[in-house]
Amino acid sequence: MLTITSYSTRTSSQDGSQYFSLELTSDDPEIVLSQTGRYYVTTKKCSMSSTFPESVCKAMVGKQIPGSIGKVACEPFEFTIPESGEVITRHHRYEYMPMEVSTPEQAVFA
Repeated sequence: MLTITSYSTRTSSQDGSQYFSLELTSDDPEIVLSQTGRYYVTTKKCSMSSTFPESVCKAMVGKQIPGSIGKVACEPFEFTIPESGEVITRHHRYEYMPMEVSTPEQAVFA
């Protein structure tokens, strides 16, 4: 399960229109070893575009949705770790992965 933890206003690169994006956070914390040799705890986060108005986005904060956050390869980019301020180069991003239901049993017992 994922929790909607916040939302933000984004601007479309195609036509300049504004829309709202929901921030999804995994419920499973991870212990990570930084490049400096120190451990920290974090969770996977990703953003998902929405067609909701701000009032609906505000009401969605705290709600849970099924699915997971998966690591997807991408072009390298610099990223600042919010907890430590450390700047690292990433070769992946995190994306929402809907829960796959391939059989009626999985739909009922998942």
